[in-house]
Amino acid sequence: MEKAILSTPLAPAAIGPYSQAVKVGNVIYTSGQIGLDPATGELVGSDIEDQARQAFTNLAAVAKAGGASLANAVKLTLFLTDLNNFSKVNAIMASVMPQPFPARSTVGVASLPKDAQFEVEAVLVL
Repeated sequence: MEKAILSTPLAPAAIGPYSQAVKVGNVIYTSGQIGLDPATGELVGSDIEDQARQAFTNLAAVAKAGGASLANAVKLTLFLTDLNNFSKVNAIMASVMPQPFPARSTVGVASLPKDAQFEVEAVLVL
């Protein structure tokens, strides 16, 4: 198995011992993206809408580093610290993800890094 490590300055640098994404064959596995501004490393805004939009922007940048786009997503996992925001995240996802939509799981979690309210990870196939 040959794997390629993907990295781009257009998404936040890893804040731990992991890669932004790993490409194996024609499949890209991304690490979770939260709503960090890549330039500052700080969360954008205090509401889930701003954070979710930025997280998807970061995810798109990581996908592009591997020669893909959000259209290549076959599976997303969403993490929310408050499942009451489910409909807000659905609306944002519908506005940024091209159809047909990928498979998806949504998980309610107690907390996320840097006190983010939202995180997204993806599996993309070229």
